[in-house]
Amino acid sequence: MSELVFFYNPQSRARIVHWMLEEVGAPYTVKLVNFEKGEHKRPEFLALNPMGKLPTIQHGNTVVTEAAAICAYLADAFPAASLAPAQNSAERGTYYRWLFFGAGCVEPAMIDRLFHRPQVDRPSALGYGSYDDTFNGLEKALVPGPFILGQRFSAADVYVGSQIMWGMRMKAIEARPEFQKYTGALMERPAFKRSLAQSEQYAQQLQSG
Repeated sequence: MSELVFFYNPQSRARIVHWMLEEVGAPYTVKLVNFEKGEHKRPEFLALNPMGKLPTIQHGNTVVTEAAAICAYLADAFPAASLAPAQNSAERGTYYRWLFFGAGCVEPAMIDRLFHRPQVDRPSALGYGSYDDTFNGLEKALVPGPFILGQRFSAADVYVGSQIMWGMRMKAIEARPEFQKYTGALMERPAFKRSLAQSEQYAQQLQSG
């Protein structure tokens, strides 16, 4: 089996991938990246990710960046974890839809609101349209519950759930009852709890190092 290496700093979007790795259950090696020391901008790391950003994983000879892409990749690379619907299933399209809605609409809508970026005259020029349309649509998708695919938990929940948790914590999105119910169920997952506990330990290592 190819070695799976996870480049990590808990003060980054790599926390999403950390949770995903715990859900996958496959062995992986953590390589901490110290931002204070500029390790993310060193040549050896830039050779893997020219952006000098996290998350980044290396699986054998394959390098994957971008949290949503990594979640999708890991779900397919480790099918025994059942974190993605089968290729020929009716759920596959819905899974892709909301996983990439998280990356293409939820995150930019949150960030624009958080940093008070000026609204454009033509919302249709933005990939996500408007903040209200984005989060009203997301809320509607979560109503059947408990997960994006109904009773089935998937990698889409790891990504979208992480976005909603972060957004509510940062006051970038409203703590709507549907969002609270959804993330409350996610935070009870053993893999999420493990990743949270481990992230605190890694943060202490980085501080002491």
